[in-house]
Amino acid sequence: MPLSSLVAPEPDLDSAFAALGDPVRRALVTRLAQGDATVGELAEPFDLTPQAISHHVGVLRRCGLIEQRREGTRRPCRLRVDQLSLLGTWIDDQRRAWHDRLDALEQHLADKRAVR
Repeated sequence: MPLSSLVAPEPDLDSAFAALGDPVRRALVTRLAQGDATVGELAEPFDLTPQAISHHVGVLRRCGLIEQRREGTRRPCRLRVDQLSLLGTWIDDQRRAWHDRLDALEQHLADKRAVR
């Protein structure tokens, strides 16, 4: 079995973070964290057309943060928490790396002061 089949694919962090760079899309993600909603329901609090909300939903869908399913005539959107948690994991990894670097710098400076 090739190694590539054993390794989970990397999330598309670039498109997900780019999608979340828009305040409307962040608000949609926040709303979907409360439960599934149709595009019409998502559009209610905004002064935007349903077509504009559909565009934002499409961006979030293409980067994997939400999914839509068909329930008769309804097409509710659902937040993909697994994908969102991958972003959180990446952020946590970066935070941990920077804390480690800052701790090492602090120790280095303390060692320098102790030598003087």
